Amino acid sequence: MTRTIVLVAVLATIPARADVIRDWTDIGLASAANAKQPPAAQARSMAMVHVAMFEAINGTDGPYRPYLQNLPAAPKVAAASVAGGRDGDGRAARAAAAAHVVLAALFAEQKATLDGALEKSLAGLDAAAREAASAEGRAIGQAVISLRANDGSLAPNTFRPVTTPGKYVPTALPVGSTWGAVKPWTMAKGDQFRPPAPPDLRSKQWAADLNEIAAVGGKTSTTRTPQQTEAARFWTMVGSAAYVQVIHDLASRPGRTPVQNARLYALWSMAIADSYISVFDAKYAYLLWRPITAIRNADQDDNPATARDAAWEPLVDTPMHPEYPCAHCINSAAAQAVLEAEFGAGNIGPFRSTSSTAPGVTHTWERLADFQQEVSNARIWGGVHYRNSAVVGTEMGQRIGKLAVASALQPK
Repeated sequence: MTRTIVLVAVLATIPARADVIRDWTDIGLASAANAKQPPAAQARSMAMVHVAMFEAINGTDGPYRPYLQNLPAAPKVAAASVAGGRDGDGRAARAAAAAHVVLAALFAEQKATLDGALEKSLAGLDAAAREAASAEGRAIGQAVISLRANDGSLAPNTFRPVTTPGKYVPTALPVGSTWGAVKPWTMAKGDQFRPPAPPDLRSKQWAADLNEIAAVGGKTSTTRTPQQTEAARFWTMVGSAAYVQVIHDLASRPGRTPVQNARLYALWSMAIADSYISVFDAKYAYLLWRPITAIRNADQDDNPATARDAAWEPLVDTPMHPEYPCAHCINSAAAQAVLEAEFGAGNIGPFRSTSSTAPGVTHTWERLADFQQEVSNARIWGGVHYRNSAVVGTEMGQRIGKLAVASALQPK
C-alpha cells in the first residue's frame, strides 16, 4: 500500500487531459519514486517515457524527425471521432497510452494505479477514438521498450571491494559501477566525453580544491554562509526529479505547442540519461576518493599544503560512488544546454523550483547559467565535490546537451 502513495497523490491533482506531457512526466517520476529507482535508472525510465510521448504526438506527419527507426503507422484517429472534433486530443490520448505502456512494463507492481491514470487521460474520447489511440500508443510504447531491452542497464554490480584477506571494509557496494557501459541515447558510447585524469595529489590545484572544501563543506564550517547551507541542502535531491520543475516552468510559457514541448522533454530526458552514462564511465575509470576520505587521509597524499582532519564530516551525505567528476554538475549542465537551445542563454525571465530536500524553500533564477552554477556550487558547499570536479562535470554536461540538440529530433 505505501509504495503507491506518491503516485496516488499525483493522480489526485491531475485534471483529465490537461497537459499530457507534464501529467505523465509527474506520473513517471512518482512511479520511479515508489519503486525507489536510483537516479541513473530513473533518468533512463523518463527518457523512455518522453521519447514514447514525442513519437506519439509528432507521429509520421509531424514537423520533427523521429527517434525510432521503425516508427509504427501514422495516426489514424479521425478528428470526427474525437470529443470536440480536435485531433490534438487524439494525439494526447495516444501519448498517454504510449507512456502508460512504458511505465507499466517498468513498474509492473504499479499497473493498477497506472491503469487508472490512463483511464483519466482517455476521458472524453468516444469508443472508436479510444481504441485507435490506445492501439497506436501501445505500439509506440512497445517499440521504445524493445529499443532499450538489451541496453546494459540490468548488468549486475560486480564492483570488487579493495581489501586484504580477512580485513573488514564497509560492506555497502557503490552504485553505478556498470552504468558507463549502458547504451547511450545520443552519444556514440559512454566514454565519448571522458575527461582527462583529475589533478595530481601533489599539485597546487589539488591542495587548493581540498583546502576549499575542507573549509566550506564541513558539517561544522564557520565560513559557509546561511545561503550556501540552504543551497547545499536544496540540491541534495537527485535524478530527473531534481530538475523537472525548471522544465515544467519554462515549457508552460504561452505560445508553445504540444509537439514543441514533446520534443523539448524528450531531448532534455535523453541528455540527462546520457549524462549519467558519461559520468559513471568517468567515475569508475578514475576512482577518485571523496572529500571525507581525502581529508581524513590528507597525511598520505604527499602534499605538504594539505593537512589531515581526523573528525571532518561533510554537511550533506556523501553519495555511494566515486567522486570525479560531479554528477549533479553534469546532469544540470546537460539540462541547461538543452533548455538554452530552446529559450536562450541570456536573461529569459524568472523561472523557479522547490526542493524535496528543503521543504518550504523556493529558488528563482533568470538565467539558466545561474541555475546550473548554483547546482555546481552547492555540491562544494555540501562537502561532496571538489571545485575541479564541478568545472569538469559542467563542461561534460554542456557538450552532451548540445550533442542531443544537434543530433536528435531535428526539424524535417
